[in-house]
Amino acid sequence: MTQAIQKFTDTRQQILDTAKKIMLGKGFAAVGLNEILTQANVPKGSFYHYFKSKEQFGDALLEDYLDGYLAHIDARLSPENGSVKSRLQAFFQNWLDTQTADTTHDKCLVVKLSAEVTDLSETMRITLKRGTDKIINRIAQCVQEGIDNGELPAHLDAKNVTNEIYYMWIGATLLTKVNRSRDALESAMSSLKHRLNLNA
Repeated sequence: MTQAIQKFTDTRQQILDTAKKIMLGKGFAAVGLNEILTQANVPKGSFYHYFKSKEQFGDALLEDYLDGYLAHIDARLSPENGSVKSRLQAFFQNWLDTQTADTTHDKCLVVKLSAEVTDLSETMRITLKRGTDKIINRIAQCVQEGIDNGELPAHLDAKNVTNEIYYMWIGATLLTKVNRSRDALESAMSSLKHRLNLNA
């Protein structure tokens, strides 16, 4: 990689990383480009060198976040981390802990931006849909592994039960923000353990 390409890549990533931190707190529409570029220490006039529009920038931000989150899932659900039950329980416990913490940097950008950007941009909506489909598929693969090896109940349909679980956890995460309480995600954890028979 040439020095010029490396600088382009590094600066672009710096803008995305800075924007993610700000938008986790404020949302998409409320954040101006000047605020992002100032905090990223990037000249204000250079934004359109990296992104053609704020919409393209928002789409790149979502893609970057989702790529990182998929890598997180792959690491958490890797077979080297023990049984299927222990992997699933650890993954969702991490979800619960990060989404109820006082800090914003580990919060879910999908939950933060979904309702807002799906009305603003069809491109960003499609990116979110593709990303969440991939997340569900990753979890479903782990659930299917558990069904196949006898750890999880044989009657389960991996895709259907994973859809149910993911929708429940996304909703519970949103209610956690509304209520400022762990109750919704604690309830989701209890339902997860019952649905997958994780306590057995």
